[in-house]
Amino acid sequence: MSTLKRTGKRMAGLCTGVVSTIALTMSVVGVAQAAEGQILGAGARDAVEGSYIVALNSAPSTAVSAQAAVSARATDLAGQYGGQVAHVYSSAMRGFSVRMSEQQAKRLAADPAVRYVEQNGVVRTSETWGLDRVDQRDLPLDNSYAAPNDGSNVTAYVVDTGIAFDHPELEGRAVSGYDFIDNDSDASDCHGHGTHVAGTIGSKTYGIAKNVDMVAVRVLNCGGSGSWDQVIAGIEWVTKNAPQAAVGNMSLGGNRSTSIDEAVANSVAAGVAWAVAAGNDTKDACEVSPAAAPGVLTVGASDSEDRRSRWGNGGSNWGECVELFAPGSSITSITQDGKTAAWNGTSMATPHVAGALALVLAADPDISVADANALVLDTTTVNKISDPSDTPNRLLYVDDLGARDPGAPKASFATKCSSTTPDCSFDASGSTDPDGSISSYAWEFGDGTTGTGVKPSHKYSKNGTYTVKLTVTDNSGKTATTSRRAVAGPQPPRASFSVMCRQALCSFDGSGSTDPNGDIVSYAWDFGNGKTGTGVKADHTYSTTSQTVTFTAKLTVTDSFDQKSTVSKQIRCHGAPSPNFPTFCIPLMF
Repeated sequence: MSTLKRTGKRMAGLCTGVVSTIALTMSVVGVAQAAEGQILGAGARDAVEGSYIVALNSAPSTAVSAQAAVSARATDLAGQYGGQVAHVYSSAMRGFSVRMSEQQAKRLAADPAVRYVEQNGVVRTSETWGLDRVDQRDLPLDNSYAAPNDGSNVTAYVVDTGIAFDHPELEGRAVSGYDFIDNDSDASDCHGHGTHVAGTIGSKTYGIAKNVDMVAVRVLNCGGSGSWDQVIAGIEWVTKNAPQAAVGNMSLGGNRSTSIDEAVANSVAAGVAWAVAAGNDTKDACEVSPAAAPGVLTVGASDSEDRRSRWGNGGSNWGECVELFAPGSSITSITQDGKTAAWNGTSMATPHVAGALALVLAADPDISVADANALVLDTTTVNKISDPSDTPNRLLYVDDLGARDPGAPKASFATKCSSTTPDCSFDASGSTDPDGSISSYAWEFGDGTTGTGVKPSHKYSKNGTYTVKLTVTDNSGKTATTSRRAVAGPQPPRASFSVMCRQALCSFDGSGSTDPNGDIVSYAWDFGNGKTGTGVKADHTYSTTSQTVTFTAKLTVTDSFDQKSTVSKQIRCHGAPSPNFPTFCIPLMF
């Protein structure tokens, strides 16, 4: 158009008799240039603003000359319509991608050389179907997941088998609370269930709330079982230690228990929002605790076809005590061995809801538990589950759970600790504030001491694992808090062993024991009958004259720093009633 204008001015100066003709020509060309074409995919949810893919009216070719020709054409068209070429395509398709405004793209789409213009979009690895399902109202799935926020500044307590804290998917956001199985501060997972649950709550790939902080409270053993008194101790610990914005997840259950229901109800009253599993026995969830406890969100499981989940001989529990359904069949999440796996159960459905509660609390930290529960239920998708079996027909939906305060700061820090001495340094320079600046950094190092500054250092009095908390305050007085695990100095090994018995001969294998520094130097066995052994593997023959005797076998491993760890298992041996019936032993799997 600029060339025509310059030509028009030059001709007008030479001959006034053709001014009207030139004006008419300019008018016609102006209309053609202003014509607009359609942009495919305009306004899509994952659209990349100001970026477009252009298909030209010719077939692709692998010839070298085709690349040069398309490149020249792309440069010409981009220059003509005011864009900047990003990529040129000649073999898979004939076209290019370009950065320009929407108006420019519409004009480009009307050019005779262009077959179509499509809005560029974000692509990502396909989300697990569970995440994919809870951010849309209807099937089919669209292979994407978008949440209103990432759960920042919220703490989720996983009352379960523990968590594999070093799994890269957790990004250091999972820390140990307490282990009520071994009665120590190391709530590491030796089963996998708790890690899988934590992954659905908040891992970077498989999580609902991808920046939530998580705390492991171990109440189930390596076999996945525990007792009510241990679970109540876990609930007690969470209730005492939870900050203002806190969510609890219990993907566990048993027969109806007055004490467990009372403990959960009191924890809710203290301000902890709980998501609990309905159970997997295809029965009324009102017969199960903590599913029947008041004030919690009890979660049933659904499958990818929006049916109430069934698996093997069981299926999701049902009934009026179930508040809502969430995806619970073939749910992919992380495991304690650093890998991933797809598991079934209301245990897998429940953390979807715990993650949703974290989204609610991230948007409104002052909301009450009752209001948070109500918001989750009020935004569910209704009447989608087939065969609800007298259960409220609600399916979790997270897209309307509110956005995080856009002006709130975000706390973030990295830790670096020595592997030989209890010295650690911390760096909070990754903390941000969207509308101002961070004015202060307050640290709690987990050993009763505190500090300030962006990059403090701290020497602990002894080796160990500590939960470090950072609170940042911005120039408007808004705060944000996050916690991370600091592993100071050499860490103790973790003893683990398997045992197999053939009649009275039992073979013990301690090769599953681990040490963070990779240097276990000794294995000491106590077979529980006064006999001992050494080495990674050991064999022992039991004998008993009694009808049935249970022996407690122990393995103690020691590392190069003389740090020890002990684990035990029970071996039940049935005595020989006569020489024709030899003694035989069975390892107990709990």
